[in-house]
Amino acid sequence: MRQLYVNGVWLSSTSGEGVDVVDPATEEIIDRVPAGSPADVEPAVAAARAAFPSWSRTAPAERGKLLAAAAGLLRERAEEIARTITTDMGAPYPVALQVQTLMPAGVLESYARLAEEYDFDRGRVGDSLVVKEPVGVVGAITPWNYPLHQVICKVAPALVAGCTVVLKPSEVAPLAAYALADIFHEVGLPPGVFNMVSGRGPVVGEALVTHPHVDMVSFTGSTRAGRRVAALAAETVKRVALELGGKSANLILPDADLAAAVKVGVANAFLNSGQTCSAWTRMLVHWDQYDEAVRLAVEAGRKYTVGDPFAEGTRLGPLVSAAQRDRVIRYINRGQEEGARLVLGGTDAPLERGYYVEPTIFAGVAPGMTIEQEEIFGPVLAIVPFGSEDEAVQIADGTPYGLSGAVWAGTEERALAVARRLRTGQVAVNGGRFNPLAPFGGYKQSGIGRELGEAGLEEYLETKAILL
Repeated sequence: MRQLYVNGVWLSSTSGEGVDVVDPATEEIIDRVPAGSPADVEPAVAAARAAFPSWSRTAPAERGKLLAAAAGLLRERAEEIARTITTDMGAPYPVALQVQTLMPAGVLESYARLAEEYDFDRGRVGDSLVVKEPVGVVGAITPWNYPLHQVICKVAPALVAGCTVVLKPSEVAPLAAYALADIFHEVGLPPGVFNMVSGRGPVVGEALVTHPHVDMVSFTGSTRAGRRVAALAAETVKRVALELGGKSANLILPDADLAAAVKVGVANAFLNSGQTCSAWTRMLVHWDQYDEAVRLAVEAGRKYTVGDPFAEGTRLGPLVSAAQRDRVIRYINRGQEEGARLVLGGTDAPLERGYYVEPTIFAGVAPGMTIEQEEIFGPVLAIVPFGSEDEAVQIADGTPYGLSGAVWAGTEERALAVARRLRTGQVAVNGGRFNPLAPFGGYKQSGIGRELGEAGLEEYLETKAILL
């Protein structure tokens, strides 16, 4: 069984218990990590607290050099780590390499640069000096769907800010976090600056959130779990950053390039087997183009070959676990029960072994249906008709979420005008690509705060006024 990383060394858990890590494509146990306990959290937080004074006084450029070195090692080991991620959570190997490994390496590099470029001394306001200082000890709790990217999105800006960190990675897919811990150790990150305690959320996560010496909690996961984190953190008035669920709309206006909008929209919805919080899981199309959009979506969806995530040509790997597969199947059944029309996929198991769900598309979806309102977190796309631009905006904004989305129109000007109306944290216009330097985060029940870029760094900074 693996160990915990605390104060620069690997330690056994006091619990003596473990969690099996299962390959979702084969259903075989591939590793075992500690099921940490609150007693394991104590030395990790103590180490982070002890390391904070020295690390916070380290020059930002020096902190950045360590991150740059870590990014270099991550790139050197990218193929190995991508294979680990594929085995750990099922992403097809090309996705695991390009999206799950090399993109996080780029994010790490961006924060290494920002460490040198960011002005922590904000200058004078009247007779006062305004400065930015690190929050303190950060508890970072990350999910399984992007098991390296989500860790780096929290740990990198926290370290640049001068904070120290205790990470609890998801016990469902923890192995990429172990690879990153090895890298941080090798580049010489000082003991206590980065610590990692694996385990279950209700045990290790809650011990972190309630710990009086943890100054901030950054959490990514479900909205339900985020509510729990916020409530527990409130007891000690911690700063909280929450990146939660989504039910994002891909809004296609009548003058848009329909074929391109549908093709890109299907790809976005099915990326990572639909296990993406920002996935465009609702496609909104004008009534006049609705039948054609459904036809194009089905045509595109049929090209998403389900199979071994290491096999050439596989575009859809398994879901991460049996529980997640069963959850998605329940939503597919619910969609049919509520009157939506299944035009692709369904609940049949496409392979004898592995937690697979076929690429699934629903037509005839009305606003308010469960599959239109709730985050499914699987390869399920709902196509919803609208009659006017105002109605389309109303449907797009008609869920509790507001994380991402897209607008397609005949001109950028028109698409931008509609994008500005949407109550969501990020909007792609006419196929605008994901930008790892741009702020990422949600409105409404999609969360609090932002990740990535300068906005992500500032989540981990306090503002101090020095009166002269």
